[in-house]
Amino acid sequence: MNLRPVIAFLTGGYSGEAEISYKSAITIEKNIDTEKFDVYKIDIRQDGWWYQAPGGEAIEIDKNDFSLRVNEALIRFDAVLIGIHGTPGEDGKLQGYFDMLGIPYTSCDAATSALTFNKRYTVAVAAFAGIKVAQSLHLFKNRPIASASIAAQLQMPVFVKPNNGGSSIGMSKVMDPSGLDAALQKAFQEDEQVLVEEFISGREFTIGVFRKGDEIITLPFTEVITKKDFFDFEAKYEGLSEEITPAQVAEEIAVKVRSAARRVYEVFNCRGIIRIDFIYNEAAGEPYMLEINTVPGQSEASIVPQQVKAMGWTLRDFYSALIEEALADK
Repeated sequence: MNLRPVIAFLTGGYSGEAEISYKSAITIEKNIDTEKFDVYKIDIRQDGWWYQAPGGEAIEIDKNDFSLRVNEALIRFDAVLIGIHGTPGEDGKLQGYFDMLGIPYTSCDAATSALTFNKRYTVAVAAFAGIKVAQSLHLFKNRPIASASIAAQLQMPVFVKPNNGGSSIGMSKVMDPSGLDAALQKAFQEDEQVLVEEFISGREFTIGVFRKGDEIITLPFTEVITKKDFFDFEAKYEGLSEEITPAQVAEEIAVKVRSAARRVYEVFNCRGIIRIDFIYNEAAGEPYMLEINTVPGQSEASIVPQQVKAMGWTLRDFYSALIEEALADK
């Protein structure tokens, strides 16, 4: 009798970030401990949720109970490893579905996932909890606002970015008011809501955080030095940035970043692995939180795998810890 937990590993998704999900899937698949777990990779697509059987047959998941029938055997899952960037794996939709079915999963819960997917609501909650964030405006496509009004309320330069989603798609840095209209148009092509946020000068740090039992563990964090004007899609995924892991910083700064990261994890009631982006402003001597990624990238080029290795863990140990933490919630 096979006593290994049966795990559904989800990849794909319904947004442009699906291509990043598939890149992450390559790393995750190579490093899941198949001696500990029976793993079924499920491709979540608009045309269905599919398991590719070893014989080449694509078998669709029964969404009524998230079960799978392979060679007449009914497969039910003990837990779900979510590797989907963007909707529906990062915005709370799948989390709510699994909550209703009583199936545990490796990411933040539905409420936290939905909240952190909305950049404006994230910084609002963070500010309420005393975490430093940039001043910003939340704009809606059906309620246009004049660029002169934006310039009157925020100090230039600003970042203009889609309020939902990730991977810096649709994001612009705007140096003066004349560039606002084009940046808004670009961002509104990606989302119905847009965040306009004051630029914070400083060093960019990004840090992975996860829970193991009662302990919140911060990974050795990374300094991102982009060759572009900011850390956009090309800088992230096409090698146009330098990532130094662990960051070469004074311990006084490192303590502040790690402390802020733990505070964010607690305030937002996070689960699983998240990655938090900060700007450390030297003048204020404080880290400013930019955003939270509740399903951070796991591809070869991604930051969290670098940080896991810098901590002295293997990725196999790391993914096992995430799955075991989810199984403990069952």
